[in-house]
Amino acid sequence: MEALMIGISGMRGTIGGTLTPAVVMQYASAFAAYLKAHEKPANGEYFRVVLGRDSRPSGPFVRDAAAAALTASGIEVIDLDIVTTPGVAMMVKHVGADAGVVITASHNPIQWNGIKFLNRDSVAPPPEVIRKVIDLYHQQGVSYVKVQDLRKPTRNTETHALHVKRVLDYVDVNGISSRRYKVVLDSVNGAGCISSATMLSKLGCQVIHLNGEPNGQFAHEPEPTEANLTALAAEVKRQKAHVGFAQDPDADRLAIVDENGRYIGEEYTQVLAAKYILSRKPGVAVTNLSSSRMMEDVAASAGATVIRTPVGEAHVAGAMIRHNAVIGGEGNGGVIDLRLVPGRDSLVGMAYVLQLMAQTGKTLSELVNEIPRYEMIKTKFECRREDATRAVESVKKAFANEKVDTQDGVRVDWDRSWVHARPSNTEPIMRIIAEAPTGAEAEEKIAAVQKVVNEALGR
Repeated sequence: MEALMIGISGMRGTIGGTLTPAVVMQYASAFAAYLKAHEKPANGEYFRVVLGRDSRPSGPFVRDAAAAALTASGIEVIDLDIVTTPGVAMMVKHVGADAGVVITASHNPIQWNGIKFLNRDSVAPPPEVIRKVIDLYHQQGVSYVKVQDLRKPTRNTETHALHVKRVLDYVDVNGISSRRYKVVLDSVNGAGCISSATMLSKLGCQVIHLNGEPNGQFAHEPEPTEANLTALAAEVKRQKAHVGFAQDPDADRLAIVDENGRYIGEEYTQVLAAKYILSRKPGVAVTNLSSSRMMEDVAASAGATVIRTPVGEAHVAGAMIRHNAVIGGEGNGGVIDLRLVPGRDSLVGMAYVLQLMAQTGKTLSELVNEIPRYEMIKTKFECRREDATRAVESVKKAFANEKVDTQDGVRVDWDRSWVHARPSNTEPIMRIIAEAPTGAEAEEKIAAVQKVVNEALGR
């Protein structure tokens, strides 16, 4: 039986295995107990929580178990049904809720599901808050109410339409529509099916929609990697389309295929979006330490600045808020524009890439070729957190004469390359990622750091 994964990013487990209705109810009950003990309801009377799910077949029972626990705790649950994760974040503020609950396992295969929470600012709660929720979960903490204090659950069906409308408010709809782009969209039968196809149609695109039924029956492994998107790439070539877009099941990540059927990947998603936004309004862009330095290249050409954060959407969004950033995201295909939602949003990514193409009149491959290219190598190995911490300290000392960032593990930068070594927040593993102009140079950087790590761990 696979382990139940519970950490600062939420809870994930397997259906018929570790993620049972009882586990879901206990986790949601712990969250409700935390809210009631440490927060005050926005309406001054009782808490309201929006709850949405991706399209997984297990979604209904996970949603119902979570909703039952929240309702039993005297919280008004607003059921959004199948919606994207950024859609849930958007609805938190739209309805004046105190929190959001997202039922999703992101890019994990169909046998997985999970739960993650959002606070009233539509972002993941800080680690110290989640740790308190986890403590309550382990203590079986609950705060159930008497019948007179129960709140009737409600439904809200606005999410898809509102999401599309708000994205379209920030692009030139007529300018994009005049190009009559042909787009192949792979929604992997996930939560993005409805809103994404609607938005692209409103942008005047001819949409060829692959895996466009929100039934959770993933037609391929759901993480939008090159190996999983061969059908999308082939269809772009067959259709002679201008671009191919691929979403993950909860539609917060976006990968891109160019007009030649070439997978250009997830790293380019935030870079191309940043290229569009910074060309109009140079300012601060934010990304995490493990994302490509293409962001610095794009920012430099626009006279803008890049700020790096620890890995994690909440870290990026928090820094964007603090620095009033105009764009941000992560290299896993996530674009963040605070004007819409303080979280990754694949619809924003699609709209901004199309806007850049329309604004410049260039093909996607031409836009990509304008950006300096790098090779990124990612490795990982099993490692206890205490061992990883010791290894990180050794790397800091070994590279003390270089430019070092210690916000999240350790990142070492040179003029055109970098390496980042960090323990995972969710698994007992350590990751070493490097990027350089060539794959050979990136491999050399990883080997140099791995040698220091091996010596520190006595391997």
